[in-house]
Amino acid sequence: MKKLFAIAAVALFASTAAATDLALWTFESSVPVSAGPFTAEAGVNAATSNALGATNGTYSNPVGNGSFESFSSNGWDVGDYYEFTTSTAGYTNIVLSFDQASSNTGPRDFDVLYSTDGGANFVSAGTYIVLANATPNTPWSSLGARDAAYTSTFNLAADNAASLIVRLTQTTTVSANGGVVASTGTSRVDHVLIAGTIPTPGTIGLLSIAGVVATRRRRA
Repeated sequence: MKKLFAIAAVALFASTAAATDLALWTFESSVPVSAGPFTAEAGVNAATSNALGATNGTYSNPVGNGSFESFSSNGWDVGDYYEFTTSTAGYTNIVLSFDQASSNTGPRDFDVLYSTDGGANFVSAGTYIVLANATPNTPWSSLGARDAAYTSTFNLAADNAASLIVRLTQTTTVSANGGVVASTGTSRVDHVLIAGTIPTPGTIGLLSIAGVVATRRRRA
């Protein structure tokens, strides 16, 4: 019984490995004024990770969610998106998180679409609603902490992918204030993070010990 408990403890330790930032876009150094692409500011794959916009509008870098910069655009239509590309090779438990806000007449309804085959096929990780960056919500500001009300998080079945493409895609013409999206309506993103986990050498060693214990127990 004690041996089984030890094995369970090792398994739990292995499943709670710390996450690694693969790519993080803060837009503090890229300071977008176009569709991009823009290299990620941080993460182990930052140098080869890019962000771009796909709207028929004007791009800008208004204040972020507790930061000075964000990635913003108007001219939104159904099917338009923000795209983020990185590698998850060698990593599992892939998680996407990001902050997004729209103006009152900017788009409200989005879907997280992602591809692990170079963009040939996309699957949905889930839909979400973007809050209006206006009262009664707390508008974005460079002062103070990030407002978690604007943050969305999704788990992606994208382990060990040479190229992961993520698109935050507009799905309806409904605006953030419940009306209709206008050509001048904007939506902005900030703090876009793709992270994953990888077993540490110590964890692998503990798993090997657990395997030996289990084998000896079967032989006993």
